[in-house]
Amino acid sequence: MSAAAGNGLPPPFPWGPVIHAGLCLLRLPAPVFWSMTPREMQAAFGGLQPAAAVADRSGMEALMAAFPD
Repeated sequence: MSAAAGNGLPPPFPWGPVIHAGLCLLRLPAPVFWSMTPREMQAAFGGLQPAAAVADRSGMEALMAAFPD
């Protein structure tokens, strides 16, 4: 059972994935990464972009009919 289960606390901040995205994927210098605010990180990671449109079932069927291979 998780220590945080049922106590109403939010989940811990996902430092591992955030550090990986900033330092490895975006290749930010460490001083730049550590000086970023959470809003700046969100913008750098693409969090401010509108969600991409996702095809519904009829859209997928139309694509499959148009491109049967």
